[in-house]
Amino acid sequence: MTASSVKTGGDTKVADARGFAASLFGQTIEFIRQHGPKLGWGLLSVGLFAGLWEFLWYVGVADQRLLPPPHVFLGDLAGQAKNFNTAKRWEIGVDPNSGPTPFGAVVITMASSTMRVLAGLAIAAITSLCMGVLIRYHGLFGKLVLPTVMLLAPVSPVAWLPVAIFLFGIGNGPAIFMVFIALFFTMTLATITQIDSVNRNYVNVARTMGASKRQIYARVILPAILPGLLVVLRLNLFGAWMVVLVAEATGVGYGLGQIISMARNTFNPGLVYFTIVIIGLLGFTLDFGLRLLQRRVLFWLPKGQGGLGSG
Repeated sequence: MTASSVKTGGDTKVADARGFAASLFGQTIEFIRQHGPKLGWGLLSVGLFAGLWEFLWYVGVADQRLLPPPHVFLGDLAGQAKNFNTAKRWEIGVDPNSGPTPFGAVVITMASSTMRVLAGLAIAAITSLCMGVLIRYHGLFGKLVLPTVMLLAPVSPVAWLPVAIFLFGIGNGPAIFMVFIALFFTMTLATITQIDSVNRNYVNVARTMGASKRQIYARVILPAILPGLLVVLRLNLFGAWMVVLVAEATGVGYGLGQIISMARNTFNPGLVYFTIVIIGLLGFTLDFGLRLLQRRVLFWLPKGQGGLGSG
């Protein structure tokens, strides 16, 4: 290998690295340009809310024992994080101080709740889409199944908690099942509604061009209902968080719901609000991720027509 070839190879690597850096910088600038204003307004909104809370505490309207201001419960991050080490406390003969560090316990707790939400939401989304399509695709199947779906849809997710424990015991299973069962029936009905609202002209044109029933559903109906279903999915994300917190608070698994339950039992309002802040940040982050996914999947839609501020 000659010195010139080594030099050429080194120059190529440097050029590639510079090109990658320039591309990454350009993507970062574009991301800030697109989402910077919304992020700024979001920070201003949260800041105004926190400022009002602080002002009510300052003038004595808000009792610090019941409504501690943000600078109190957010100013003691290390102290609040120590309360998240709940994975070992229920075990007999185990030192309560054993286990992960306070920061690690917070991360594990957040990851556990988030995993249950995403798993239940994904299973419910896939199965409800398949169920809704099958109900409308096969008439006999729809006549047999749809009345049962409509019968079970109004049942509160809390009523399914004993069933979840009977079937899956203690752990991730019952929490994921409760998220799934809370969303499945309503999302199935939403899928059916979306299918029924598809413009009949699209279907008639496809039939005129010789499309089969399967092709109509695959190439006409599914693309037409996808924007509405993604909006329903984002809305049900918030419902999934509500259900998983209830499941964790009842003891089916450690998580953010268990932290709030423990804070209530020990009368620790600071820990309650600290956990609420974490839940809000996680929900906002996941919703933002779904909005980015929505924009990529619905690439054919004009900007701002994805629903719920997806543009």
